[in-house]
Amino acid sequence: MEQFLKNLPKLAKDKDNESKKFFAKLKSKPPKNLDYVMQELHDNEFKKTDCLECANCCKTTGPLFTDKDIERIAKHFKMKSKQFIGQYLRIDEDNDYVLQTVPCTFLGADNYCSIYEVRPKACREFPHTDRKKFQQISNLTLKNVAMCPAAFNIVEEMKKRIKL
Repeated sequence: MEQFLKNLPKLAKDKDNESKKFFAKLKSKPPKNLDYVMQELHDNEFKKTDCLECANCCKTTGPLFTDKDIERIAKHFKMKSKQFIGQYLRIDEDNDYVLQTVPCTFLGADNYCSIYEVRPKACREFPHTDRKKFQQISNLTLKNVAMCPAAFNIVEEMKKRIKL
């Protein structure tokens, strides 16, 4: 896994043009069964992939925190939302709340998340490969394949399965 993670950014970059062309076609003419195919590809990949072996998403990027996420997590810590924001978050260039530091403050050395039960929506849904109307998030997916082995494998399998 470690070697694959090390090579993943280069692998993703090598496939970038091919993937961009594929996603452009997918966006303009998505197959009727796309959501079904994506759910199947997602489920199959996560039968083989254990996020606890990797946690690269937690090590290399930070999630976006919604107001609901902030309220829920602050409550978990028995803090006020403003206190939680001050201690853990900052506002990014898009005016969104994100972590002050990466890797994630809540990631343990064993790759377990200390707030797993109340984690942000962005973390719960990552890598977003089972999302409805998948074709609408192609830019996000292209970023995710460079950091998430599962997303990379799903997109590569998708390009084989879906003929455009």
